Amino acid sequence: MADGVRAREGAAADEPARAPGRATRLSGRAAAAKGMLRLRGAWASRAGFHTGNALVLHQGGDALFKRMVEAIDQARREILFETYIFCHDRIGQSVSAALCRAAERGVTVRVITDGLGTARLDLFKQWPAAGVDHRIYNPHVFGRQGFARTHRKLAAVDREIAFVGGINVVDDFRNGDHELPFPRWDFAIEVAGPVVAEVVQSIDKQWRRLDPAPPGERAPRPPRTVTHVATSLPASPEPCVAFVSRDNFRNRRAIENAYLVAIGRARHQILLANPYFVPGRRLRRALVIAAQRGVDVRLLVGCKEFVLLDWAVPWLYGKLLNAGVRIAEYDKTLLHGKVAVIDDWWGTVGSSNLDAFSLLVNQEANLVIVNDPALVELKRAMLAALDDATAIDGSHYTARAWWRRLGNWFAYRLYRVAMKLLTIGRYD
Repeated sequence: MADGVRAREGAAADEPARAPGRATRLSGRAAAAKGMLRLRGAWASRAGFHTGNALVLHQGGDALFKRMVEAIDQARREILFETYIFCHDRIGQSVSAALCRAAERGVTVRVITDGLGTARLDLFKQWPAAGVDHRIYNPHVFGRQGFARTHRKLAAVDREIAFVGGINVVDDFRNGDHELPFPRWDFAIEVAGPVVAEVVQSIDKQWRRLDPAPPGERAPRPPRTVTHVATSLPASPEPCVAFVSRDNFRNRRAIENAYLVAIGRARHQILLANPYFVPGRRLRRALVIAAQRGVDVRLLVGCKEFVLLDWAVPWLYGKLLNAGVRIAEYDKTLLHGKVAVIDDWWGTVGSSNLDAFSLLVNQEANLVIVNDPALVELKRAMLAALDDATAIDGSHYTARAWWRRLGNWFAYRLYRVAMKLLTIGRYD
């Protein structure tokens, strides 16, 4: 079987809806095979699926960065690193020290940080002397990349191991000046195998975009190492992984389309967790339709981080609750994970929120995972978080005070108008 498998491009046509109660459970290899058949010819983004990868799920920054520092310390040739936030705290100091050690022993080290998410830290002053190359994505609020930020959290070591997820370089127990009662709820995937080449190529492309030299004086573009040799997914239930990145060029809706394809073909259960749940109509409609055809749709959302979103997001609950979607707000600690598991065989872990910034403006990166054992662990963590969250009662939601309903409406309209302007009308 070829390592790189490209799914046929084109929009997915929904299968006929089933009446509630007719959705049947498929488990194990049967569910995976059925899911692969449903995805055949339906992948709407430019995503290459790869077999032969080994995945490890990391929950929380402590576990992730302990392993990442180990990998950096073992690097022999090259380290590529890209993040939205790089904090000058115990985690940031640990990662920075490892990067400097690698550069000092002759490893090529390239780091990209975002101009808004990460300030110009004193920590960075150590990097040139050690040999760490550093470029800043969009240093100003509105710069060469417009309002876009790099919100991606990526690393690649020796082109053999990659890390993809939603975890910034920050202490799990800190949120700005506030201490969290429990570690931040977040995830990343460590992967070894053919898909690493796509991660490397993506970071390398970003690095070249940020080259300060005039176009005629820039280093020549390296040859593409990633090829897609097939036009559809195999019907085999063999584990597959796709690296899906969102940019403002060819892949504007790549991550959103990945969600839509999987949601449109869900038959048993959709578990979806996201800190900032303000998607456009297409994704909300897909969740409603899934629930109406008998799929168990559970939505875990973050709260108590941004006041505007705390007021705006509940305005969207009504239609979802009426369709049978179960919604819970996670207030045990800061929910930052952007993850989903659908029908036990499809899942995603990455940096993309389900809001206008992530879906239509920022640079984002997710892994889409099909029939891999890592999904079992991810589903277990999501179900545990749902148990810890506060369920939204439909009757209480409907009976909320008039001033709260008015506040929800006004906050959502304010958010919607702002996003319409920011996305030049693309947010729906």
